[in-house]
Amino acid sequence: MKPILIHTHFHHRKTGVTRSIENVLPFFEENFETFVYGKTIDGTRISTFQFLKFIFSDKKIVIHCHRNNEILRMLFFRFFGAKFHLIASRHSATKPSKLTFWLLKKADNVVTLIKTMSDSLGIENTLIAHGVNIHNFIPNQIRIPQITQENIILNTGRIRKAKGQLTLLNAAKVLKNHQNWALVFVGKVDKPLFLKELKSIVKELDIEKQVYFFEETREIIPFYQAAKIFVAPSFSEGFSLVTAEAMACECTVIATKNVGVHDDLISHEKNSYLFEAGKSDGLATILQNLISGEIPFLGKEARFEILKNWSAEKEATELIKIYQSN
Repeated sequence: MKPILIHTHFHHRKTGVTRSIENVLPFFEENFETFVYGKTIDGTRISTFQFLKFIFSDKKIVIHCHRNNEILRMLFFRFFGAKFHLIASRHSATKPSKLTFWLLKKADNVVTLIKTMSDSLGIENTLIAHGVNIHNFIPNQIRIPQITQENIILNTGRIRKAKGQLTLLNAAKVLKNHQNWALVFVGKVDKPLFLKELKSIVKELDIEKQVYFFEETREIIPFYQAAKIFVAPSFSEGFSLVTAEAMACECTVIATKNVGVHDDLISHEKNSYLFEAGKSDGLATILQNLISGEIPFLGKEARFEILKNWSAEKEATELIKIYQSN
């Protein structure tokens, strides 16, 4: 009989963390009976009754948590005698709080996503980078009906200052001389006042007809497929799965140096481009040179990098080693 693997997900939204879990689930089924426990996630979901029946049985159980509230729940059940192997992933690049540190120490294994996170965590951990579902995130030339321009520069993810949208908008001044290019933002707005600030810059730059804001959506793949350029201007990232996803869809990526996994994913001028965080002029130069044809689009090279080194199957293979270690 196969051991049981359960990924927990107690969050009110589907986020990049959600997608990172969903990407790897299919690759566990050969070795485990695989389930998800929680909400707002796709997979074979189990009820609380089924979950409790598993963890208070004699079955071999592996539980993989991704947030503090999930680890707390599992420790509560363990206190009352539940038996399982507990894995905890650290998804944030920031210094963990005392509570987070304490919770991670209670896990049997801790997984980190990037080297800087692994080195600075202060707890023994295993570095396993996220992977992309290369069968879903594929190139395809499509159009987004609401966008009139033929060419798209895309940014996805949370709309907030740490993600660098101000830098991107200030660089987007180059669009005024290229009317067939659009800048598209897709993501959840943290603070309405910040969105208002972004829109005021759009107006000042006189590119209102070329800039679009879309709400967060699970149907993100068509946006990647419609875009020629993807910009990841963030100042901080736990990983930056969206960058890898964009590369898998053959977008030419422009991303910030020394942030998340950008420098590992991108070989500058070989499979995409890097620039200094916050330097809108540097970003504007790369955008202008791409649009005018002075430097090449590198989408095919970007996808090759993902196929070779960053697939979800590769991530799952590394995770299985941990799941089977005890």
